[in-house]
Amino acid sequence: MKLVKFAPVGALIVFACLCTGCNKLRARDQLNKGVVAYRNAQFAAAIEHFQRAVTMDPTLLNARLYLATAYAEEYVPGGDTPDNQKAGQQAIDAFKQVLQIDPTNSNALGSIGQIYYEMKNYDKAKEYQQRLMKIQPNNPDPYYWIGVLDWLPCYKNDMMLRQQLRLITPKDPAKPDVLPPLPAKAVSQLAAQDGPLIDEGIQSLEKAIELKPDYADAMSYLNLMYRQKADLETSADARQADLQKADDLVNKALALKKAAALKAPPSSS
Repeated sequence: MKLVKFAPVGALIVFACLCTGCNKLRARDQLNKGVVAYRNAQFAAAIEHFQRAVTMDPTLLNARLYLATAYAEEYVPGGDTPDNQKAGQQAIDAFKQVLQIDPTNSNALGSIGQIYYEMKNYDKAKEYQQRLMKIQPNNPDPYYWIGVLDWLPCYKNDMMLRQQLRLITPKDPAKPDVLPPLPAKAVSQLAAQDGPLIDEGIQSLEKAIELKPDYADAMSYLNLMYRQKADLETSADARQADLQKADDLVNKALALKKAAALKAPPSSS
C-alpha cells in the first residue's frame, strides 16, 4: 500500500528531473546558436539566444558570459547618449551576474574594468582592475591599467594648476612635452594631491614591464608618469633625471612598435 501511495510522488520527481535535463539540453542548443550568431556579428540575434539559454539553465556560466559579451558589443566606448550608457550598464550588470557564480572569473573582472574606463568611471575601473590583479598577480594587464588610471587624474590636476598659473607653453618649441617647472608652492600643492598616485602608477607600470618586457604601451604611460613625477621635484637635477627617463622610455617604446610593425605580415589588398 505504501508503494501505491507514494508512486505519484516518485513519478513527479522523475518527471521534474527529466524536464530539468531537457531544459539543460535546450539551453546548450540556444548557447550554440548564439555563438554562431555572435561570430557572424549578428549581436541582436545572439543576445536573444543567450537570454533563452540563461532562462532555461541559470547555472550555464558560458551562456551568461557570452550574453554579457554580446551586450558589451552593443556599447559604443565613450558615447554619452542615455541609450549608450544604458547599454554599457547592461553589459556591466550581466558580467556581475557571472561573478555571482564565479567570483574569480578573469574575463568578467577585466571586462567590467574596461567598460567602466570607457564610461569614464575611473574609480570603479580601478577597483575591478585591482580585483583582477589579486587573482592574476602575474598578468601584466591589470598593472598597466592601474598605471593608466593613476595617470589620468594626475595629468588633469597638473594641467588645471598650470592653466591657473599660465604655465602651459613649453619654453623650447623643439620639446613640446617639456613644460616649464612649477613654482615651489605649486609643487607642494601638487605633491600632496598626486604624489601617492604617481608612486603607485610608476610601481604598477614597472611591474607590468617586468612581467612583459616588450610592453610598449606600458612604457609609453610610464614615460608620462615620469613627466608627472618631474613636476614634483624640488631640484633641477632630479627633474632632469625624470625627464631623461621619460625620453628613454619613449624611444624604447617607439623602437618596439617599429620592430613589431616590421614583423607583422603584410595586409592583403
